[in-house]
Amino acid sequence: MSLAELIDNAGPPEPWAEGENIPWDEPGFSERMLKEHLNPEHDAASRRPELIDQQVVWIHDEILGGTPTRILDLGCGPGLYAVRLAKLGHEVVGIDISPASLEHARKLAAEAGANCEFIEADFRSMALDREFGLAMQIYGELNVFRRSQAAEIVQRSADVLKPGGRLVMEVDRPETTSRLGEPERVWRRRSSGLFSDRPHLYLQESFWDEAQRVATTRYWVVDAASGEVERFAQSFAAYEADEYRSMFASAGLRDIELISDYPGGSPSGDDQRWMVTGKRPS
Repeated sequence: MSLAELIDNAGPPEPWAEGENIPWDEPGFSERMLKEHLNPEHDAASRRPELIDQQVVWIHDEILGGTPTRILDLGCGPGLYAVRLAKLGHEVVGIDISPASLEHARKLAAEAGANCEFIEADFRSMALDREFGLAMQIYGELNVFRRSQAAEIVQRSADVLKPGGRLVMEVDRPETTSRLGEPERVWRRRSSGLFSDRPHLYLQESFWDEAQRVATTRYWVVDAASGEVERFAQSFAAYEADEYRSMFASAGLRDIELISDYPGGSPSGDDQRWMVTGKRPS
């Protein structure tokens, strides 16, 4: 794109029309994102190690009752949860589309002697012939998909559970998602960054679509040397508590709960989420 096209495209975007997601599977972006995943100074990509430790213990003790099982980790990233859970006796299969993260996860598992398998695939179209005692997706990932896709992900996850198996998904509360769409425009000069390893001008703007209840963040990256412009976008669907319950129930799950009292739940903070859990009937 050119600077003129940037100016012409300055209006509010249609949710998901300018990109389904940021380019997790692009090798260069994947390498740069891995650095953010492993940065212990913030929780922007993955949580800090001490909080991951607490969440893993919570999943092991509160969700699984301390009983080892086979776990499906959807959007496993660099294996920070998977390897920790495997060290507690679980067998873990992680799925992700980021090549650099998966390379790191495999190295981490090998060094720990952890019983993990990591698959590079899109879990929206995953095909697995194994049953799991737990399928999990952490850190609000479900909200980045169109509503129809999110429902399909929940259904596919429920379908691979063994009888009595649990599905656990960490999701945004509606006020957390709507906050992402609060009107905001920022720009920064960067020598390198998440979207480019070259000097560039970074512009970010956010929008809220009240009719669809979707927040969209648009990113513009202007290359300093060439003036070429790249555009990226992410959209986030907002759900009420009953909508999450309905999605899980439609997938055939029972005993559905929305839990806020868990490590990282931040029930009174700005970054509020729920753990939604459901069980496949025995």
